[in-house]
Amino acid sequence: MLKIYQRLWQVNWAEQWQYRANLLMYLLYDLVSPVVYLAVWITIANSQGSVDGLNANDFITYYLTLLIVDQLTNEITIHILAYKIQDGTLSSELLRPVHPILTSSLVYNLAFKALSFIVLVPVWLFLCLLFRPDYSSVTLGSFLLTLPAVLLGFSIAFLLGATITCLAFWTTRVYAISEFYFGLVIIFSGQFVPLQLMPTFIQDVARFLPFQMFRYVPIEIVLNKLPSGMILQDFAVGIAWLIIGLLLFSLTWREGIKHFSAVGA
Repeated sequence: MLKIYQRLWQVNWAEQWQYRANLLMYLLYDLVSPVVYLAVWITIANSQGSVDGLNANDFITYYLTLLIVDQLTNEITIHILAYKIQDGTLSSELLRPVHPILTSSLVYNLAFKALSFIVLVPVWLFLCLLFRPDYSSVTLGSFLLTLPAVLLGFSIAFLLGATITCLAFWTTRVYAISEFYFGLVIIFSGQFVPLQLMPTFIQDVARFLPFQMFRYVPIEIVLNKLPSGMILQDFAVGIAWLIIGLLLFSLTWREGIKHFSAVGA
């Protein structure tokens, strides 16, 4: 099995280099919003001194860290698999003795993520020189604790993304569903604004949803902003959603395959 993943990595890594323009477009899309949010909140914080206790440096470190965490936890399964379900070309992958999502799609995500990260690093370093963040709150312990949080966040995001992608077995409007899901992610993950600045109702709901593990929790952990009790609670919620995501994905895939047809493909 390890050789299969190794071979898939070689194929997908080589494929990523063939679509460099596409990669740059995705990276530009991921960069624009956080940098705009950063500029806006810095301006507000500098004019008022702070915003609900967050000063300019808090916003700088938050959004610059968001760029890294977002790149590590996001996933693009719907963009690489939904069309195969819709046009029937998934049939060729079903003939292989491996799961098309848990192997090929997963490795594609990782290869895309790795190449994007290589391009992101110099841009991120430039932004650090421009905004001069103070990362003195980061410790070795907080950094190491962030690693399983990021892994958990990506695992949940991948399973939920794969579940939504599998809805393409039933509907051609799967991209509309995905956009609605992405809107929820923006609101409840802390991507738009740190969750502590959101209304109390949103904060309370977010604690029981999987989305804050995608962005907010890893960011707050590495910046040493969360107490240990809250971290344990967030990990517990994250693990629960990992199990739920696995069950949902298994169900939609198993039932979806029964509806799949590839006439004319």
